[in-house]
Order: sequence, then C-alpha cells, then structure tokens
Amino acid sequence: MKNVLIINAHQTYSFSEGKLTRSLIEKMEAKLKSKKYELEHSLVSKEYKIDDEVKKHLWADVIILQSPVHWMGVPWMAKKYIDEVSSAGTKGLFCHGDGRSTPDPKKNYGGGGVLNRKKYMLSLTFNAPKEAFNNESEYLFRGKSVDDLWFPQHMVYRFFGMTPIETFVCHDVMKNPEIENDFKRLEEHLDKYF
Repeated sequence: MKNVLIINAHQTYSFSEGKLTRSLIEKMEAKLKSKKYELEHSLVSKEYKIDDEVKKHLWADVIILQSPVHWMGVPWMAKKYIDEVSSAGTKGLFCHGDGRSTPDPKKNYGGGGVLNRKKYMLSLTFNAPKEAFNNESEYLFRGKSVDDLWFPQHMVYRFFGMTPIETFVCHDVMKNPEIENDFKRLEEHLDKYF
C-alpha cells in the first residue's frame, strides 16, 4: 500500500469555502509523505478528464475521499465525479459486470469487482455533533451511525471489490468546532491504518 489517491470532494457554498477540507488534505499529505507514500490528487470542483481519473483509481492502492457532508451525502459535483468515473470503470477496469451469471441471475449481485487489493477511506466533515449518531433517542438519525448514513458510498467501493479503512469524522465543525483536536485525531488515524 504505497500509492494513495486523495479526492477533494469539496464544493464551495456561501457558508463553506473549503478551508477545513484543504487543511485536512494538507495534514494527510504531510503524514503520508513522511511515511514514503506516493500521492495523487483529484479535485471534483475543477475540470477533469474521466480517463485520467480512472487511471488514478487504477494506480492507487488506497483511495481517500475527503468530503464535507451536504444534505446527508457528497456535494453534487462529487456525486457527478463518482458517477462518471465509476461508470467508465465498469468497462472491465473496476469490475466485470455486476457479478451475476446467466445461469443464476438472481445471485451474487455486486460481486463482480476486480479491485480486491485496493482499500478506501472516507474522511468526512459534519455540522452534526457526534452525539447525534448511535443514539436511539436522537431525533434525526434514530440510532444510526455515520457509516449507516454513508452506506451508499460504501457500496460504490464494495461493488468494485474494495475494502474499507475505518471512516474518519470531524463533527460539529460549524457550531462547536474542535479543529486542533480533529487534526490530532487524524494523525493518529493515519498512523493506525497506514
């Protein structure tokens, strides 16, 4: 695991210019370079060539998706990027079909991925406090975890056969930020998994 692709999924909104996302990526970059990792970057808000992005995914041993959480998922530019790159990868590069066979088309849906040696990590920034998750008495998430909320994104990577690295989360970044502590936890997270 020596090649890492970091995808910056930030999209600028009037209330969010992307400073935290950039800072987290800078911290990741410094830590991973100190560990002798080779890095590539993608920025969903800038023009990109789909074939080049597919090549980066094939090159990478680990893909890190650094994303703010907008309305419970990635910003729309990031969704567009994921859709375009993933769709281009279905031509035998990321998967061979959906895993089903003609003799038994009702079994093994999603088992056609060929990126079995690759890993991925979600790194997310939330306005929601940590206490909003994994707690049955909380109104919105009703006991669900961050990974439950991000199940669709996990399934994209699983469809291609990839293995997850534990999700990293910065909570409550707008109303009650603990950014220096988040940076410290990120370093510890990277030391644990890289």
